[in-house]
Amino acid sequence: MAKATTTEVFKCTPEQFYAIIADYTKYKEFLSEVKDCRVLKVEGNKKLVEFSVSVIKNFKYSLWMTENSPHSISWEFASGDMFKTSIGSWKLENDAGKTRATYSVEATFNLFVPGPIANALVSVNLPNMMSSYQKRVKQIYGV
Repeated sequence: MAKATTTEVFKCTPEQFYAIIADYTKYKEFLSEVKDCRVLKVEGNKKLVEFSVSVIKNFKYSLWMTENSPHSISWEFASGDMFKTSIGSWKLENDAGKTRATYSVEATFNLFVPGPIANALVSVNLPNMMSSYQKRVKQIYGV
């Protein structure tokens, strides 16, 4: 299983950052690899979300997102053509009026991918993704 974790501080409150990460349909506005994102079903605090992404190639997958506002969002794989499994989470903590956000993901792929390459595939985009979230926070909250 490929794994990646990163923690970063954002200049906004956990409630403000949660509003960004829970607004799935807006991901395509600021995450360049996301081409489309749709909420397919809502069941209480769970949402089935379909992602269309382009990373090396185009593919789709759906995740069950479990929302615990404003502290965390976790997910587990529902379906798709690239992953066999995918679980992960955003954990948000208040850090003196800012947000300490920890992003974790674990995934296995439908095709054989050697361990070091699988880990690279899961983690290679993390710096760009976090930078995109930093820019989004600045764009929305001006900080």
